[in-house]
Amino acid sequence: MLALLVAAAVSVPVAEQAAVFKAAGFARRGAQWRGDCDDPGNPSYEPAKIAEFRDLNGDGRPEALITEGGTFCYGDTGTGFWLVSKVPSGQWKLLYRSTGMAEFLPTRGANKMPDLSVGGPGFCFPVLRWNGKAYVQNRYQYDGKPCRP
Repeated sequence: MLALLVAAAVSVPVAEQAAVFKAAGFARRGAQWRGDCDDPGNPSYEPAKIAEFRDLNGDGRPEALITEGGTFCYGDTGTGFWLVSKVPSGQWKLLYRSTGMAEFLPTRGANKMPDLSVGGPGFCFPVLRWNGKAYVQNRYQYDGKPCRP
């Protein structure tokens, strides 16, 4: 499985940054955005960042993928993610959050939203599909092949 790795900074309009984080439930603490992970300062902690910012389904409105890392809050997986979308009113809405590594797949659900693989330790990962209201369990796969957890 190809985990989402971002080497370069993602370009997010300054006017959108705070709205994206707030829609996911984050609050600004000093120079960092923090979710409900209250890491006491472990070396593995990685502050929240917007890892992806793009239109995932071609509807003309962007989605944003936020990640936060650290074993204190996310165990062996070491990361959590939040997916938010800009809705027609211009507000941002939380679509899904989970512990794990997000990977957008070429297969698609309702509204052409990409299927979402949630990776972590192991060799068989859940794949979620957007049903028009929520991301729900669709199948399990590893390296594009069906598997059983």
